[in-house]
Amino acid sequence: MITLKNITKSYGKKNVLKNMSASFKKGQVYGIIGENGSGKTTLFRCISGLENYSGKIESDFKILKNHIGLLMTEPYFFSKITGKEYIRLLNNARQKKLTTIETNNIFNLPLNKYASTYSTGMKKKLALTAILLQGNDCFILDEPFNGVDIQSNIIITEIIHKLKKLDKTVIIASHIYSTLVETCDEIHHLKNGNFAKKVSKKDFGLLEAEMKEITIGTNVKKLEID
Repeated sequence: MITLKNITKSYGKKNVLKNMSASFKKGQVYGIIGENGSGKTTLFRCISGLENYSGKIESDFKILKNHIGLLMTEPYFFSKITGKEYIRLLNNARQKKLTTIETNNIFNLPLNKYASTYSTGMKKKLALTAILLQGNDCFILDEPFNGVDIQSNIIITEIIHKLKKLDKTVIIASHIYSTLVETCDEIHHLKNGNFAKKVSKKDFGLLEAEMKEITIGTNVKKLEID
């Protein structure tokens, strides 16, 4: 379990996270929704130990960051590192030896080419493959479906279902609501630096209708499209 207690994070005078509290259990998949700039990525960086913050983050692990597989929206790669070298680098960081990488290449990536030359979707698939092979206990996936082809999105969805069966903790941020409906047990709405609402699976439809009503309103009519 990962427990957040009164997490607050500011950048200068801008207060991004405000006394946020939540719990994420093993064997559960959690969706995080919110407008651009609502603090989703900042929250993920705090949980992963990449940002300083006030408050407490507690877990079942002595050092939580050593058990988290973090997929960023735009993964970073050194300019002269191949896909295969990148996977090996991340697994060496977890002191995990891989006997072969080619057989784990489920996305059919060109592993002998420089990762920096990959397309956006290929980079995301490479980074996901690397953190999966690390054998992490918790996964934080920031927009895992964006920029990825339909076939790979199907595979990613099945991977998330598999992680749930393996009793992993999975937290996903996505602007594609249907992907969260298909994979998550709970969805948390992040607004104004805190979770405004937590919704279980049976009420996902109600949340979607509410979000549409709030977001769309009369905005489309204002365009006056003929």
